[in-house]
Amino acid sequence: MEHVYDVVVVGTGIAGLSAAIMLKEHGHDVVVLSKADEAKDTATNLAQGGIIAWHETDTSRLLEADILRAGCGYNKRSATHLIAEKGPELVFDFLIDKVGIEFSKTEAGALDYTEEAAHSRRRILHFSDHTGEEIQRALIAYARKINLTVLTGHMAIDLITNNHHSRDTQELYRPCEVMGLYVLNSKEDRVETFFAHKTVLATGGVGNVYQHTTNPMSATGDGLSMAYRAGADIINAEFMQFHPTSLFHRDIKRFLISESLRGEGARLVDHQGKHFMEKHSDLGDLAPRDVVARGIYEEMARAGKEFMLLDIASHYQGDTPIPERFSKIYHTCLKGGIDITKEPIPVVPAAHYFCGGIKVDQFGNATLPNLYAIGETSCTGVHGANRLASTSLLEGLQWARQAADHIHTTFNEIDAKRLAQIPDWQQPCQVEDFDPLLFHQDWKVIQLTMWNYAGIVRSRRGLERARSDLNYHAHRIIKFYRSARLNRQIIELRNGVETAFIIVKAAMRNQQSIGCHYIAG
Repeated sequence: MEHVYDVVVVGTGIAGLSAAIMLKEHGHDVVVLSKADEAKDTATNLAQGGIIAWHETDTSRLLEADILRAGCGYNKRSATHLIAEKGPELVFDFLIDKVGIEFSKTEAGALDYTEEAAHSRRRILHFSDHTGEEIQRALIAYARKINLTVLTGHMAIDLITNNHHSRDTQELYRPCEVMGLYVLNSKEDRVETFFAHKTVLATGGVGNVYQHTTNPMSATGDGLSMAYRAGADIINAEFMQFHPTSLFHRDIKRFLISESLRGEGARLVDHQGKHFMEKHSDLGDLAPRDVVARGIYEEMARAGKEFMLLDIASHYQGDTPIPERFSKIYHTCLKGGIDITKEPIPVVPAAHYFCGGIKVDQFGNATLPNLYAIGETSCTGVHGANRLASTSLLEGLQWARQAADHIHTTFNEIDAKRLAQIPDWQQPCQVEDFDPLLFHQDWKVIQLTMWNYAGIVRSRRGLERARSDLNYHAHRIIKFYRSARLNRQIIELRNGVETAFIIVKAAMRNQQSIGCHYIAG
């Protein structure tokens, strides 16, 4: 089954939906694909803290300086300047004025700006402590309002390129370009061809290649690995940011304890109730995320504990009661038997945000023609070696604008005769079913390998071990994939092991210990 669109967008988070909405309103024929059963199953939906926005006491110069400082100066200067200049106002123009999001307000009725670590100003708008959930809800509602086509249960398998897929041998001599995607329609259990004059990857992060992560189950590096297989450049893949404080609980997984708690006074303490971050940074509990994550990791190792503690009950500085200001965290912890107004929260660092990704320019162009990448799967260079808090939602929004405007102003179609030379997806003659036990075992091997050897603290010897182990597992998994009955699980497993391998190889290439890429010894 074949489809032809002006633009296919893969991903329904802030980057994907915003770009698709903008393109739809430019008059383009757009479809949005999500492998999940519900469009809201994204990392955006889980974001708690907030989004940087314009404030009269702030300046683009100050914001740019904060981003560069957190990123250890490894940032792409022009990209950092662009987001600092244009991003904060776009929050008002698009999210507030167009989409209709009403961020939290003070008792006086003014927008309530909060602060997070490494920011020099209170410049972050929030919706209680579930900002992403409100952004996601509003974007989906607006997409429905304008009749944007969103297809759930549709998982991208591979990018279609002329060099690799065309039956016309003359395409071998043309520059490689993207023509769309092969997509598994999970609802109908068939592979469909989605031709696109422009393809936008907004597939999110890679957190599930690690043992501990705040990411949704869907974050398996799909866009990254697809682009890599097609020949697009990948950069900064060694920079995996670990959020210092995810909830450590037997029954509650993947739950973030927002950095905004520390912005409102919360302190990290050990199991004897002693503050320890002053030993690791002059900024104490408000040090950049990589520093705090390493501080907690080292204290855990020193004490032989699986977690440290975050105490907001004793140190809260806000005016709004804790159960109201941090309602999602309060109620989630309460379900797990923890009353954060009376006792500290058990926390552990977790893989949170991928600062590297598909190399793109200021318009979201990847290094393959007709391919764009935005949001966490891309690398604009904004984050450098370590992301500043609350820049990710803003980057996704800003590059959605950059990409949508660029696609619209430079739009050209691929010749239909060339598309006609692309064959349908070829199934193997004999297909094997996958044992779920082996599937879970393979994931555990990947996750433990990455956590132990390519995680918060790395070593040359550990990275060598990770490369060797992953090389073995990648060979076996990909060999099986070629004869497997396709489903979401096996596609994600292939993407996951390739993503892990990409991260390890990048970490081995970078000899400099900097930001999220911390090499011991």
